[in-house]
Amino acid sequence: MSRDSLKLRDVKRLLIRSTNWIGDAVMTTPAVRTIRHHFPDASISLLAKPWVTPVFAHSPHVDEIIVYEANGRHRGAMGPVRLARDLRRRGFDAAILLQNAIEAALIAFLAGIPMRIGFDTDARRLLLTHPVRCTKAIKAIHQTGYYLKILEGVGIQSLDQTLELSVGDTNRQRAKEVLAEQGVSPGRRVIGLNPSATYGPAKQWFPERYAALGDRLSRTLDASIVIFGGPSDRDLGRHIAGLMKSPAVDLSGRTSLGEAMALIERCDAFVTNDSGLMHVAAAVNTPLVAVFGSTNSTTTSPFSPTSRIVRVPIACSPCMKPVCPLGHMNCMRQVSVEMVAEAVEGML
Repeated sequence: MSRDSLKLRDVKRLLIRSTNWIGDAVMTTPAVRTIRHHFPDASISLLAKPWVTPVFAHSPHVDEIIVYEANGRHRGAMGPVRLARDLRRRGFDAAILLQNAIEAALIAFLAGIPMRIGFDTDARRLLLTHPVRCTKAIKAIHQTGYYLKILEGVGIQSLDQTLELSVGDTNRQRAKEVLAEQGVSPGRRVIGLNPSATYGPAKQWFPERYAALGDRLSRTLDASIVIFGGPSDRDLGRHIAGLMKSPAVDLSGRTSLGEAMALIERCDAFVTNDSGLMHVAAAVNTPLVAVFGSTNSTTTSPFSPTSRIVRVPIACSPCMKPVCPLGHMNCMRQVSVEMVAEAVEGML
């Protein structure tokens, strides 16, 4: 099938395979918006792991979310085969694979989807009808543009790279209630702290510095400090709140992702490691300061005009390692509380 056959009139049912991480999913939102613009009359379904679905739950560009039940119906060695059978029954005309693993292409192939579009990474060229070459130059650009290059590779002209995230009225109301329940006055500034990050400790600024930062911003900005995190971050959030001299609202592991997104939207500023919630803050236009060390601030920085990056360039950074190979995380140690505090205070 030639690329010339990728016409609006040919595709009535379209499947988008989402990425598997929250931050990556947020960075695909410009691509999802572009897909809707190019296929305005198609029925668009998005396949995603359960923890990613809140990113798209209120998207105006998606008609349906299909959950990849990795721990349920689609678990185990035969799980992808069962998923492919489920998709086959829906009769999709095309699949655009934003997720780059070979499994994504294999599932689309087994589902009998006649038009399969994606990067030719992970030895999956033969499984795709429209493989797009992923060059070194593409890998070097910001990931919002990286996902758009998949579309450009088959002649779909991208719109802009602006992130887009709809949190929903129910989540907004719940965020308002959570802050009230925690005694946060409606008119007081709220500063969010996100001390966690997936993919290893090398991405995480130190808990004692987050605590010292919270104390300083509580004092200098007369702000309520709210600590964010997932279920696995409960101990970390409790530890930081315990280190602080000022009272802090510790919401680590106590909200859904949708509620967390709405709470971040309500923050006057957000301080974070390189993480999924960093990209959420960028997408909801909350001013944010991101601490970078081991990861690449060129490709995964917060794509937002109201963001600032604090990092100290050293010879071994970015190493992209989950754990510091030298054992002392010098790239993070050189980022002081004062540097981060001044960045936040400068924005507000």
